[in-house]
This record gives sequence, C-alpha cells and structure tokens, in this order.
Amino acid sequence: MSVWNPDNIKDVAESVGITALTDEVLQALSSDVEYRLSQVLEEALKFMRHSKRTTLFTQDVALALRMLDVEPLYGYESTRPLRFGEASIGPGQPLFYVEDEEVDFEKLINAPLPKVPREISFTAHWLAVEGVQPSIPQNPTTADSRNQELIPKGPGANPNIAAISGNDNVTVKPLVKHILSKELQLYFEKICSALLDESNDEYRIAALASLRSDPGLHQLVPYFVQFVAEKVTHNLKNLFILTQMMQLTSAMLDNQSLYVEPYISSLLPPILTCLLGSRLGNPTTSSSPYPLRTLSASLLAHICKKYSASSPHTLKPRLARTCLKHFLDPTKPFAVHYGAVIGLQAVGGREVVRALVLPNLGEYGKLVGEEGGEGTGRGKEDAEMVVGAVVGVLETLVDGQRVGGVGKGEEEEEEEEEEQRNERLKEKVGDVIAARVLQTGRRELVEAILDA
Repeated sequence: MSVWNPDNIKDVAESVGITALTDEVLQALSSDVEYRLSQVLEEALKFMRHSKRTTLFTQDVALALRMLDVEPLYGYESTRPLRFGEASIGPGQPLFYVEDEEVDFEKLINAPLPKVPREISFTAHWLAVEGVQPSIPQNPTTADSRNQELIPKGPGANPNIAAISGNDNVTVKPLVKHILSKELQLYFEKICSALLDESNDEYRIAALASLRSDPGLHQLVPYFVQFVAEKVTHNLKNLFILTQMMQLTSAMLDNQSLYVEPYISSLLPPILTCLLGSRLGNPTTSSSPYPLRTLSASLLAHICKKYSASSPHTLKPRLARTCLKHFLDPTKPFAVHYGAVIGLQAVGGREVVRALVLPNLGEYGKLVGEEGGEGTGRGKEDAEMVVGAVVGVLETLVDGQRVGGVGKGEEEEEEEEEEQRNERLKEKVGDVIAARVLQTGRRELVEAILDA
C-alpha cells in the first residue's frame, strides 16, 4: 500500500488527457512517485547537513534535482524557508499552498523611478601619435604593456610559456594571471643568454651554478622547461645548444629548492630527443653526439631514481618501452641504438639489462656483424661505439670482485671447456659482441652473461 494518494495521480493524468487508468497502474505510479520523492528528499537532506544547517532550503532541493539529472523547479529560489498556507477543499482534504507576499500598490506607485540608462555612444581617441602613445585613460599604461608581454601568444599557447613566446599572433588571456617581477625577468634573460654564449665558458658555468643553488626560482621553472623544449626542437643540428639545454635540465633537477615533479612529463621529450634522436649535430663537423647521449642517459637515470616512487607503474615501464622499441628497430642508425642501450641501463639498471637487453643480443649481434663489418668511416665508428655500449651495460651483470681473466687466471681451465664457453657466448650475444667481451679478459663477465 503506497502512502501517496492514487487520486492525485488520477487527477494529473486527467489534466493531460489520460482517462483510462486501471487501479493497478495507479498503484504502481503512486509507489514510483513515493520512491522518487524520498530519493530527492534524501539527497536534499545531504546538502543541508553538509551546509551545517538544520533547516531545509529550496536551494537544497534544486541541487538534489540537479544531481539526479532532473530539471529543477523554477521560481522557488529563496534563501528563506517557504511559508505554506492551508486551505480546506472538503472534509479531510487539506490543500497546502505557498503564501504570496502582499504588495501595497500605493507604495509601488509612489516609489521613485530607476535611473534612466545611458544611451549607447562612440568616442574616438589616438592610440599613438607619430609612434608615441599619449598618456590618456583610454590607453594602457607602461606597467600594463610590460605585463602584456607575459601573456602567451597563439590560439594553443600554454599560459606557462609567456615570457619566451616570440610570435606575433593574436594574444590569448590565460586563465590564471602569472606576472613575474622585473628581477626574475632580468634573471631569466641573463641565464638564457649566458647558456647560449659559446665564447664565454666562465659565464655559462656561473649561470649553471646559480641554477643549482638559488632557492628563489620556483616561478621560473615553467619558463625554463619551455625554453629547453623550444631550443631542443629547433636546434637539433647544434650540439652545443643541445648540450647546454641538458645541462640546464640537470641544474634544475639538482636544485633542492625547486619543485620540478609536475614538469617531468614536459622534460622527458627533450631528454629522449637528445638520447634517441636519429640526426643530432651537423654531419659535416667532427663533433661527436655520443657525449650528449651519455649526458641525456644520466639525466634519465636521475629522473627514474628520484621520481619513480610517485608513479611506479607508468614512468619506468614507459621509458623502458620507448628505449627498447628504438633498440630493436633495425632501420635506426647505430647512434640511436647506442642511446637506446645506455637508456635501458639508466632506466632499470641490472634487471632491465638482464630482462630486455641480453635476450635480444643474439639477433642484434648478427645485425652489427653484417652492417658494421661492411661499413666504413662514420658507420664503422658508430658500430664500434654501440658494441662498446653493449659491453658496458653487460658489465652491470657482474656481481662481486674481479676473479681473473678468461684463460689467464690463477687456475688454468682446460682448452676444450674454454672453447665450449666461447661458443656458448657467441651463440648468446653474437660474434662481434662476444669478441669484444673476450677482449676485456674478464672471466667473471663471461660467466655472468652465460648465467643470466
């Protein structure tokens, strides 16, 4: 038996032109109305309690209807409780209604009229006279012009990169106004110019030392992050600028006073570009990109060590997957493979080398033997570098002190056992890498590779 009166349902149905309703349908609709009203009231009471009140307002009911995805009632928005009057339309049938406030027509007629709004008009003023902006109220002041330089440019600009955006697109006002002091703006300009000055080593060293130790640079972090991303993107052939950008990233990571963690996702693309880029530096010059890739790998190791705890399930696996993809791609040059190998070791250390690098060295050794043996000049040098990098990461598998050389230790092995071990090593890592491992004269390295 429903508490809600089925006659009310019948009256509403007749008002919309529905007359043939059975008792079962009326009873079902009454139960449903009762359930819906109880649900709305329960949600409205929750809003009342969270507002630290003991009186239920119409606003609470409107919020409850909105939360239940029901169109709210209009015309009952009030911060005061409604006053209900009671009228009797028959024996035992009270009718409740909202009492309207009585309005005195005399007061309403004699009340002063509101002020007439101003008419729409247009005025003209000089923005500039012969290149000089006159100081009138309609023109922005000098301080406003300086702040306008920090607003990001372009339709898709980031609010955090305002200070270094150099295009002349239509300005877009950021959601949060971020204004730097003149001192910080000057500091940012000086640091950027010092890092890009190739002729003054002392100036660059002083700038990096300031970045590593100065505690008041937290407002400049997004600007430096975007500066690094912009310079790396547009200067892939300039090893000096790329190296300085990695040095700048290293200085920010070393500064204990800066909170860099929210910007790690923005710093990783430039670092991975310098680590895994196919064409870094100018091929016509004699400068080598391998120190830059090594520096980028050290930054990757620093980030994984310092920030992997906050995202243990995403940071390391994502970086390892990226490096492994480039390492296993035979179409990539050996320089990219070099960065991928040292990147894998930087991300996970010995475990990643054992699980991801070592199982793939058999096929990779054949690739190095085919292409590296036929190559000349720069290609052969790249192949030797990547083989050296592979041997270097394999040395992380060695646990303990050096116990002697291969075939040259205090306890001489039988010649047959030594040949069998060498054959197993060649099958596991390929002829070229096996030959380089045997050249190191470290028996414990060979045993660690075979036992892994």
